[in-house]
Amino acid sequence: MVTIYERKPGLSRRELLKRGGVGALLVISGSAVISPEHAWGLETSALKPETMATLIQLARDVYPHDQVPDKYYAIAVKGHDETAAKDPAHKDLIEKGIAGLDQKAGKGGYRGVGWEEERVALLKEIEKTPFFQAVRGGLVVGLYNQNEVWPIFGYEGQSYSKGGYISRGFNDIEWL
Repeated sequence: MVTIYERKPGLSRRELLKRGGVGALLVISGSAVISPEHAWGLETSALKPETMATLIQLARDVYPHDQVPDKYYAIAVKGHDETAAKDPAHKDLIEKGIAGLDQKAGKGGYRGVGWEEERVALLKEIEKTPFFQAVRGGLVVGLYNQNEVWPIFGYEGQSYSKGGYISRGFNDIEWL
């Protein structure tokens, strides 16, 4: 018996991104970045919403965690918008950094680059710049200090208020 498989075209990158649980389509409307599929939005005050949407993608590429939804990356980069509102030099750094990244990426800009490998290659080219270091440095605190993200990684939070680690499994060596 011979089985004949009908050859259908695969998913387009756009469709793949739309269907994904993370990294889904972001819509820019006025001064906001909106994820209609996941019901969250981020209003900007100093940076362009396009800049914030690119920062969210950049954040995901710098610290990739498939299980972490985009909204937590948006919260992590929101600090750049707040700082930019108070500091024109920071606003200039971020806006020019994103513009340069978009220019390096070519038509469609950084967010238009469909493959993570290609985006990471672009980031490696700029990793020593003050722009990249500012964004990366802000992400370390901005992303990993969110209490809502901790359970995703299996971190229970600080232990002092719960009696410390010693009485909460510090000496549990079942894994040996």
